[in-house]
Amino acid sequence: MTTDRATAKAAAVPTAQATDHATGGAPSDGGGTPFAQTAGTPGTVRPGGRTARVRTAVLEAAGDALVEHGFHGLDLADVARRANVGKTTVYRRWSTVTGLVADLLEDMAEQSVARTDTGNLSDDLRANARLVVETLTDPRQGALFKAVIAAATCDDRTTQALNRFYVTRIEEWAPCVEAAVSRGELPAGTDAREVIRAVSAPLYYRLLASGDPLDEATADRAAAAAEAAGRAGAYVVDGPGAR
Repeated sequence: MTTDRATAKAAAVPTAQATDHATGGAPSDGGGTPFAQTAGTPGTVRPGGRTARVRTAVLEAAGDALVEHGFHGLDLADVARRANVGKTTVYRRWSTVTGLVADLLEDMAEQSVARTDTGNLSDDLRANARLVVETLTDPRQGALFKAVIAAATCDDRTTQALNRFYVTRIEEWAPCVEAAVSRGELPAGTDAREVIRAVSAPLYYRLLASGDPLDEATADRAAAAAEAAGRAGAYVVDGPGAR
């Protein structure tokens, strides 16, 4: 995540701890008045201000803990300590480890880099593939993705959050392929989302299964293969060329 998040983490917390201590450790409404503890759904608490700062600090800490210990080693009390936030604040807002990971994925989707739109299919797909490789080979982001994907194999809520994350990313890049169809670079009826999936699939295979190197040349080959299949009509799902 960014340096701004580290600053937010430091700024968020004295207020959060003061709130918890002022109520004897019980959750409060921010003015020192205790209220019933409920399992908050990520994103349902008031946006902005202190809540946003606390969320930033906690999600940064959760990412650090996931990288270090994996999903099964993730503990809400440890995350609260890392974020310098009162434990009751974390338990009230996220309730469970899976709730916290789901919100972390939502945040990752929100922070993702916007698509490149060069006006040329080859360049667009290459940019997409290189961005995926850059993310997966980043020491922190790559380890974070591995931990989250591992968690999704054994937890339904994390699976759903991971699915939403990838839907968000595919929807971000699909317009590049749709524009290529309109320019005549790909056959009419091509499924733009399938083309984007085809770009990243072999890259994730290397990360999670084969362990083969991930580099710029690998990214370029993945993009070229998806483009070649697309031009051949492999992803046409509607119209005369449908397979």
